[in-house]
Amino acid sequence: MPLTETPAVEARDLRRTFRTRQGALRPTRRTVEAVRGVSFEIAPGELFGLLGPNGAGKTTTIKMLITLLIPTSGSASVLGRDVVGDVREVRRRIGYVFGGDRGLYERLSGLDNLRYFSELYGVPPREQKERIGSLLELVGLTGREGERVEGYSRGMRQRLHIARGLLHDPDVFFLDEPSIGIDPVGARELRATIAGLREQGKTVLLTTHYMFEADELCDRIAVIRSGEIVAEGTPTQLKQLVSAGRVLEVETYGVSDDAVEVARGTGGVRSVVVEDRGQLQVLVVSCEPGAEVTQHVLAGLDGTRVGRVSHRDPTLEDAYVELVTR
Repeated sequence: MPLTETPAVEARDLRRTFRTRQGALRPTRRTVEAVRGVSFEIAPGELFGLLGPNGAGKTTTIKMLITLLIPTSGSASVLGRDVVGDVREVRRRIGYVFGGDRGLYERLSGLDNLRYFSELYGVPPREQKERIGSLLELVGLTGREGERVEGYSRGMRQRLHIARGLLHDPDVFFLDEPSIGIDPVGARELRATIAGLREQGKTVLLTTHYMFEADELCDRIAVIRSGEIVAEGTPTQLKQLVSAGRVLEVETYGVSDDAVEVARGTGGVRSVVVEDRGQLQVLVVSCEPGAEVTQHVLAGLDGTRVGRVSHRDPTLEDAYVELVTR
Protein backbone atom coordinates (compact mmCIF):
# COMPACT_ATOMS: atom_id res chain seq x y z
CA MET A 1 0.00 0.00 0.00
CA PRO A 2 1.39 3.46 -0.88
CA LEU A 3 3.04 5.48 1.85
CA THR A 4 1.74 8.89 2.87
CA GLU A 5 5.20 10.50 2.69
CA THR A 6 7.73 10.60 -0.12
CA PRO A 7 9.40 7.17 -0.11
CA ALA A 8 13.14 6.78 0.44
CA VAL A 9 13.12 3.84 -1.99
CA GLU A 10 10.49 3.14 -4.62
CA ALA A 11 10.32 0.27 -7.12
CA ARG A 12 7.69 0.42 -9.85
CA ASP A 13 7.05 -2.74 -11.89
CA LEU A 14 10.77 -3.60 -11.92
CA ARG A 15 11.71 -6.35 -14.36
CA ARG A 16 15.05 -7.93 -15.22
CA THR A 17 15.52 -10.52 -17.96
CA PHE A 18 18.69 -12.49 -18.70
CA ARG A 19 19.67 -14.41 -21.81
CA THR A 20 21.41 -17.70 -21.07
CA ARG A 21 23.20 -20.18 -23.31
CA GLN A 22 23.29 -23.92 -22.63
CA GLY A 23 25.11 -26.75 -24.36
CA ALA A 24 28.45 -26.88 -26.18
CA LEU A 25 27.81 -28.76 -29.44
CA ARG A 26 24.31 -27.51 -30.06
CA PRO A 27 23.91 -24.45 -27.86
CA THR A 28 20.41 -23.32 -27.07
CA ARG A 29 19.44 -19.91 -25.78
CA ARG A 30 16.65 -19.17 -23.38
CA THR A 31 15.30 -16.16 -21.58
CA VAL A 32 15.21 -16.12 -17.79
CA GLU A 33 12.94 -13.66 -15.99
CA ALA A 34 14.82 -13.07 -12.73
CA VAL A 35 12.53 -10.22 -11.58
CA ARG A 36 8.97 -10.00 -12.87
CA GLY A 37 7.18 -6.78 -12.00
CA VAL A 38 8.37 -6.02 -8.47
CA SER A 39 6.82 -2.95 -6.82
CA PHE A 40 7.23 -1.66 -3.26
CA GLU A 41 7.98 1.51 -1.30
CA ILE A 42 10.18 2.11 1.75
CA ALA A 43 9.57 5.08 4.03
CA PRO A 44 12.45 7.24 5.31
CA GLY A 45 13.89 5.74 8.49
CA GLU A 46 12.19 2.38 7.92
CA LEU A 47 13.89 -1.01 8.22
CA PHE A 48 12.36 -3.02 5.37
CA GLY A 49 12.89 -6.76 4.86
CA LEU A 50 12.96 -8.48 1.48
CA LEU A 51 12.59 -12.21 2.06
CA GLY A 52 12.58 -15.09 -0.37
CA PRO A 53 14.26 -18.41 -1.24
CA ASN A 54 17.50 -18.66 -3.20
CA GLY A 55 16.93 -17.62 -6.80
CA ALA A 56 13.77 -15.65 -5.99
CA GLY A 57 15.23 -12.36 -7.27
CA LYS A 58 16.29 -10.61 -4.05
CA THR A 59 19.89 -9.82 -4.99
CA THR A 60 18.92 -8.93 -8.56
CA THR A 61 16.38 -6.45 -7.20
CA ILE A 62 18.95 -4.89 -4.89
CA LYS A 63 21.53 -4.64 -7.67
CA MET A 64 19.03 -2.67 -9.76
CA LEU A 65 18.30 -0.36 -6.83
CA ILE A 66 22.00 0.33 -6.22
CA THR A 67 22.66 0.97 -9.94
CA LEU A 68 24.75 -2.18 -10.58
CA LEU A 69 22.15 -3.58 -13.00
CA ILE A 70 19.93 -1.70 -15.45
CA PRO A 71 16.27 -2.80 -15.31
CA THR A 72 14.89 -4.44 -18.44
CA SER A 73 11.72 -2.43 -17.82
CA GLY A 74 10.02 -0.58 -15.02
CA SER A 75 11.67 2.09 -12.90
CA ALA A 76 13.09 2.72 -9.45
CA SER A 77 14.17 5.71 -7.44
CA VAL A 78 16.20 6.31 -4.29
CA LEU A 79 15.44 9.53 -2.40
CA GLY A 80 13.63 10.77 -5.50
CA ARG A 81 16.59 10.10 -7.82
CA ASP A 82 16.12 7.71 -10.72
CA VAL A 83 18.53 4.76 -10.52
CA VAL A 84 19.17 4.85 -14.27
CA GLY A 85 19.08 8.56 -15.07
CA ASP A 86 20.90 9.86 -11.98
CA VAL A 87 23.42 7.16 -11.15
CA ARG A 88 26.08 9.39 -9.62
CA GLU A 89 23.70 11.05 -7.16
CA VAL A 90 22.13 7.73 -6.16
CA ARG A 91 25.52 6.17 -5.46
CA ARG A 92 26.56 9.17 -3.41
CA ARG A 93 23.63 8.71 -1.06
CA ILE A 94 23.55 4.93 -0.57
CA GLY A 95 25.68 2.33 1.16
CA TYR A 96 25.58 -1.44 0.71
CA VAL A 97 26.99 -4.60 2.23
CA PHE A 98 26.80 -8.05 0.68
CA GLY A 99 27.22 -11.19 2.78
CA GLY A 100 30.70 -12.72 2.58
CA ASP A 101 34.31 -11.88 3.32
CA ARG A 102 35.25 -9.89 0.22
CA GLY A 103 35.89 -6.17 0.23
CA LEU A 104 38.44 -5.82 3.04
CA TYR A 105 42.22 -5.87 3.06
CA GLU A 106 43.25 -8.79 5.28
CA ARG A 107 46.75 -7.63 6.14
CA LEU A 108 45.69 -4.16 7.16
CA SER A 109 44.16 -3.33 10.51
CA GLY A 110 40.51 -2.47 10.81
CA LEU A 111 41.46 1.16 11.36
CA ASP A 112 43.71 1.28 8.29
CA ASN A 113 40.92 -0.28 6.20
CA LEU A 114 38.55 2.48 7.27
CA ARG A 115 41.16 5.16 6.63
CA TYR A 116 41.77 3.79 3.14
CA PHE A 117 38.08 3.63 2.24
CA SER A 118 37.54 7.11 3.69
CA GLU A 119 39.92 8.40 1.03
CA LEU A 120 38.10 6.45 -1.68
CA TYR A 121 34.73 7.80 -0.54
CA GLY A 122 36.07 11.34 -0.48
CA VAL A 123 35.55 11.92 3.24
CA PRO A 124 37.24 15.25 4.12
CA PRO A 125 40.50 14.59 6.06
CA ARG A 126 39.43 16.80 8.97
CA GLU A 127 36.29 14.66 9.45
CA GLN A 128 37.86 11.21 9.09
CA LYS A 129 39.09 10.68 12.65
CA GLU A 130 35.83 11.61 14.33
CA ARG A 131 33.68 9.69 11.85
CA ILE A 132 35.80 6.52 12.03
CA GLY A 133 35.74 6.67 15.83
CA SER A 134 31.97 6.98 15.96
CA LEU A 135 31.51 4.13 13.47
CA LEU A 136 33.83 1.83 15.39
CA GLU A 137 31.71 2.49 18.47
CA LEU A 138 28.49 1.89 16.52
CA VAL A 139 29.63 -1.52 15.25
CA GLY A 140 31.26 -2.53 18.53
CA LEU A 141 34.87 -2.68 17.34
CA THR A 142 36.33 0.02 19.57
CA GLY A 143 39.52 -1.39 21.07
CA ARG A 144 39.96 -3.96 18.28
CA GLU A 145 40.58 -1.52 15.43
CA GLY A 146 44.37 -1.89 15.66
CA GLU A 147 44.28 -5.63 14.92
CA ARG A 148 44.74 -7.07 11.44
CA VAL A 149 41.53 -8.05 9.70
CA GLU A 150 42.92 -11.55 9.03
CA GLY A 151 42.54 -12.19 12.77
CA TYR A 152 38.92 -11.03 12.91
CA SER A 153 36.02 -13.44 13.29
CA ARG A 154 33.43 -13.51 10.52
CA GLY A 155 31.03 -11.50 12.64
CA MET A 156 33.67 -8.83 13.28
CA ARG A 157 34.39 -8.65 9.55
CA GLN A 158 30.72 -8.12 8.77
CA ARG A 159 30.51 -5.33 11.33
CA LEU A 160 33.60 -3.75 9.78
CA HIS A 161 31.87 -4.06 6.38
CA ILE A 162 28.95 -2.08 7.80
CA ALA A 163 31.30 0.59 9.16
CA ARG A 164 32.97 0.81 5.74
CA GLY A 165 29.59 1.22 4.02
CA LEU A 166 28.66 4.07 6.38
CA LEU A 167 31.84 6.12 5.98
CA HIS A 168 30.27 8.58 3.54
CA ASP A 169 27.17 8.90 5.78
CA PRO A 170 24.61 7.49 3.30
CA ASP A 171 20.89 8.05 3.84
CA VAL A 172 19.87 4.60 2.56
CA PHE A 173 21.66 1.37 3.40
CA PHE A 174 21.31 -2.02 1.65
CA LEU A 175 22.22 -5.20 3.54
CA ASP A 176 22.13 -8.42 1.52
CA GLU A 177 22.27 -11.42 3.89
CA PRO A 178 24.84 -9.81 6.22
CA SER A 179 24.58 -12.50 8.92
CA ILE A 180 25.11 -15.55 6.69
CA GLY A 181 27.60 -18.00 8.18
CA ILE A 182 28.04 -16.06 11.43
CA ASP A 183 27.97 -17.81 14.82
CA PRO A 184 25.07 -17.02 17.20
CA VAL A 185 27.06 -14.58 19.34
CA GLY A 186 28.35 -12.69 16.30
CA ALA A 187 24.88 -12.69 14.73
CA ARG A 188 23.37 -11.18 17.88
CA GLU A 189 26.00 -8.43 17.90
CA LEU A 190 25.35 -7.80 14.21
CA ARG A 191 21.59 -7.50 14.81
CA ALA A 192 22.27 -4.94 17.51
CA THR A 193 24.40 -3.00 15.00
CA ILE A 194 21.63 -3.10 12.38
CA ALA A 195 19.06 -1.94 14.94
CA GLY A 196 21.42 0.94 15.73
CA LEU A 197 21.23 2.08 12.10
CA ARG A 198 17.49 2.58 12.40
CA GLU A 199 17.97 4.51 15.64
CA GLN A 200 20.28 6.84 13.71
CA GLY A 201 17.48 7.50 11.22
CA LYS A 202 18.94 5.45 8.36
CA THR A 203 16.65 3.77 5.86
CA VAL A 204 17.61 0.10 5.61
CA LEU A 205 16.69 -2.65 3.15
CA LEU A 206 17.63 -6.05 4.59
CA THR A 207 17.57 -9.50 3.03
CA THR A 208 18.00 -12.54 5.25
CA HIS A 209 17.15 -16.24 5.40
CA TYR A 210 16.72 -16.10 9.18
CA MET A 211 13.05 -15.46 9.97
CA PHE A 212 13.62 -14.67 13.65
CA GLU A 213 16.08 -11.98 12.53
CA ALA A 214 13.50 -10.42 10.21
CA ASP A 215 10.82 -10.68 12.91
CA GLU A 216 13.06 -8.91 15.42
CA LEU A 217 14.40 -6.15 13.16
CA CYS A 218 11.99 -5.28 10.36
CA ASP A 219 9.20 -2.71 10.43
CA ARG A 220 7.70 -4.18 7.25
CA ILE A 221 8.48 -7.18 5.07
CA ALA A 222 7.92 -8.11 1.42
CA VAL A 223 8.09 -11.78 0.42
CA ILE A 224 9.37 -12.45 -3.09
CA ARG A 225 8.89 -15.75 -4.93
CA SER A 226 9.95 -16.51 -8.52
CA GLY A 227 10.65 -12.83 -9.16
CA GLU A 228 7.27 -11.57 -7.88
CA ILE A 229 6.12 -10.03 -4.61
CA VAL A 230 3.55 -12.42 -3.10
CA ALA A 231 2.90 -10.65 0.23
CA GLU A 232 3.79 -7.44 2.04
CA GLY A 233 3.13 -6.13 5.53
CA THR A 234 4.42 -5.96 9.08
CA PRO A 235 5.71 -9.19 10.68
CA THR A 236 2.48 -9.34 12.69
CA GLN A 237 0.34 -8.96 9.56
CA LEU A 238 2.22 -11.74 7.79
CA LYS A 239 1.89 -14.06 10.78
CA GLN A 240 -1.86 -13.41 10.76
CA LEU A 241 -2.01 -15.19 7.40
CA VAL A 242 -1.68 -18.46 9.33
CA SER A 243 -2.34 -17.36 12.92
CA ALA A 244 -5.97 -18.46 12.85
CA GLY A 245 -4.80 -22.05 12.46
CA ARG A 246 -2.33 -24.22 14.33
CA VAL A 247 0.91 -25.98 13.46
CA LEU A 248 1.36 -29.72 14.00
CA GLU A 249 4.95 -30.97 14.46
CA VAL A 250 5.74 -34.69 14.27
CA GLU A 251 9.25 -35.94 15.01
CA THR A 252 10.24 -38.96 12.91
CA TYR A 253 13.32 -41.00 12.18
CA GLY A 254 12.97 -40.91 8.42
CA VAL A 255 9.79 -39.83 6.68
CA SER A 256 8.82 -41.17 3.24
CA ASP A 257 7.59 -39.16 0.28
CA ASP A 258 4.31 -41.09 0.45
CA ALA A 259 3.75 -39.96 4.05
CA VAL A 260 4.36 -36.34 3.03
CA GLU A 261 1.83 -36.67 0.20
CA VAL A 262 -0.74 -38.17 2.60
CA ALA A 263 -0.28 -35.19 4.90
CA ARG A 264 -0.60 -32.73 2.00
CA GLY A 265 -3.79 -34.43 0.83
CA THR A 266 -5.46 -34.21 4.24
CA GLY A 267 -8.43 -31.88 4.42
CA GLY A 268 -7.66 -28.72 6.39
CA VAL A 269 -3.91 -28.82 5.70
CA ARG A 270 -2.42 -25.61 4.28
CA SER A 271 1.22 -26.64 3.81
CA VAL A 272 3.65 -29.42 4.72
CA VAL A 273 7.40 -29.08 5.15
CA VAL A 274 10.03 -31.61 6.26
CA GLU A 275 12.82 -30.16 8.40
CA ASP A 276 16.10 -31.97 9.12
CA ARG A 277 17.19 -31.58 12.75
CA GLY A 278 20.25 -33.75 13.15
CA GLN A 279 19.18 -37.41 13.19
CA LEU A 280 15.54 -36.38 13.37
CA GLN A 281 13.21 -35.27 10.63
CA VAL A 282 10.28 -33.11 11.67
CA LEU A 283 7.05 -33.04 9.68
CA VAL A 284 5.69 -29.48 10.03
CA VAL A 285 2.01 -29.28 9.07
CA SER A 286 0.18 -25.93 8.95
CA CYS A 287 -3.54 -26.41 9.53
CA GLU A 288 -6.75 -24.49 8.85
CA PRO A 289 -8.71 -23.15 11.86
CA GLY A 290 -10.51 -25.95 13.68
CA ALA A 291 -9.05 -28.70 11.47
CA GLU A 292 -8.31 -32.01 13.21
CA VAL A 293 -5.57 -33.57 11.11
CA THR A 294 -3.35 -35.33 13.65
CA GLN A 295 -4.82 -38.83 13.34
CA HIS A 296 -4.82 -38.74 9.54
CA VAL A 297 -1.22 -37.50 9.37
CA LEU A 298 -0.06 -40.16 11.87
CA ALA A 299 -1.93 -42.85 9.92
CA GLY A 300 0.17 -41.91 6.88
CA LEU A 301 3.29 -42.50 8.98
CA ASP A 302 2.33 -46.11 9.75
CA GLY A 303 5.54 -48.15 9.88
CA THR A 304 7.67 -45.08 10.59
CA ARG A 305 9.27 -44.58 13.99
CA VAL A 306 7.60 -41.51 15.47
CA GLY A 307 8.84 -39.38 18.36
CA ARG A 308 7.21 -36.33 19.93
CA VAL A 309 3.93 -35.01 18.52
CA SER A 310 3.04 -31.42 19.42
CA HIS A 311 0.98 -28.39 18.43
CA ARG A 312 2.08 -24.75 18.56
CA ASP A 313 1.11 -21.30 17.38
CA PRO A 314 2.37 -20.19 13.94
CA THR A 315 5.54 -18.09 13.58
CA LEU A 316 6.80 -15.76 10.86
CA GLU A 317 8.72 -18.73 9.46
CA ASP A 318 5.47 -20.67 9.09
CA ALA A 319 3.88 -17.76 7.23
CA TYR A 320 6.97 -17.45 5.02
CA VAL A 321 7.04 -21.17 4.19
CA GLU A 322 3.35 -21.12 3.29
CA LEU A 323 3.83 -18.10 1.03
CA VAL A 324 6.83 -19.47 -0.89
CA THR A 325 5.49 -23.02 -1.25
CA ARG A 326 1.86 -22.16 -1.95
